[in-house]
Amino acid sequence: MSEKTYQEINARIRSGKAVVVTAEEFINIVREKGLTHASREVDVVTTGTFAPMCSSGAFLNFGHPAPRIKMHRVWLNNVPAYTGIAAVDAYIGATELPEDDPLNSNHPGEFRYGGGHVIEDLVAGRPVRLKAVGYGTDCYPRREIETTITIHDLNEAILFNPRNAYQNYNCAVNLSNRTIYTYMGILKPNLGNAHYSTSGQLSPLLKDPHFKTIGIGTRIFLGGGIGYVAWHGTQHFPAIQTDASGKELGPAGGTLAVIGDLKQMSPRWLMGTSYLGYGATLSVGIGVPIPILNEEIARYAAATDADLYAPIVDYGEAYPNRKPGNLGYVSYAQLKSGKIMVQGKEVPTAPLSSYPRAREIASILKEWIQKGEFFLSEPVQLLPSPADGLTGKVLKG
Repeated sequence: MSEKTYQEINARIRSGKAVVVTAEEFINIVREKGLTHASREVDVVTTGTFAPMCSSGAFLNFGHPAPRIKMHRVWLNNVPAYTGIAAVDAYIGATELPEDDPLNSNHPGEFRYGGGHVIEDLVAGRPVRLKAVGYGTDCYPRREIETTITIHDLNEAILFNPRNAYQNYNCAVNLSNRTIYTYMGILKPNLGNAHYSTSGQLSPLLKDPHFKTIGIGTRIFLGGGIGYVAWHGTQHFPAIQTDASGKELGPAGGTLAVIGDLKQMSPRWLMGTSYLGYGATLSVGIGVPIPILNEEIARYAAATDADLYAPIVDYGEAYPNRKPGNLGYVSYAQLKSGKIMVQGKEVPTAPLSSYPRAREIASILKEWIQKGEFFLSEPVQLLPSPADGLTGKVLKG
């Protein structure tokens, strides 16, 4: 079979003849018709994930008041934003917290409002209180301003998330004898529960483990609008997991840096989120189209929950102290069954990501493509793959 090209697939989208299916639907087609037939028949497979993604935020340009101001410090609804860039630009990070937040001083802290909630408020069109102070210069003499803004008052509002769409993640458990509060949620003592956080067979980077189609410039569903892959994400260390016998257990370690126009997005797909005892963040909806260029890409896109595994990691002792190793691997089919076995004990499971929302994103992206409202963009450069052997560094001290 000859390879399809992006140009051929986009021509089929333009003419209304493209065959577009979700990753779930593609799995069923492969089961019914075989991989070779499915790879010839299907042009695009859509994916989706909706989960908390802490490494997220937005660049905002407020425009100048009269007289002009060089903003030295900025607060949005009392949440600080970073202003070490141009005079009326700021970056609001999803995990930033109000300066008067009690944090974990009364443990576990509630973290009711943070940068992710500010972003949701902006996207929803709600009024946001802006306070800024400057130190005064000849060209920017004003020293303070307090006003109310909405997203419609901003020149630009650009979502830029340095690390999203983790390819795979840990299944978190707690071997200690106390309840712990983590970014993987509340973990009960003595293997009382287990949490995981990807959509498995719908998850974008699990469907393209070697980054054969995802790269700089890939057009994606982002927060309810159209966005792009800007670069590989921070902590992008893609690899193929193996067990002790060398059996492959699916990919892990890849991440995306993504960008898009916040003014196009929706609070349904960008939601401020609070973690008891941990902090605030932003839940983000992302969907990536996988062009079925050949049978190899089709084979990866057909991976099922039974083919994809997560490492089981103890967050009571091993994870916080950066101790290597894990407690074994578990498939997403097992995780989604509601219970797994860990050290001989049956442990109930729950996801931090929303599978129904992931399914909805994949369906929306499919509909956009079928209607000719969304075309595939060929990456100008593919992202580093497992073959590149990237590994993480650690901070000494």
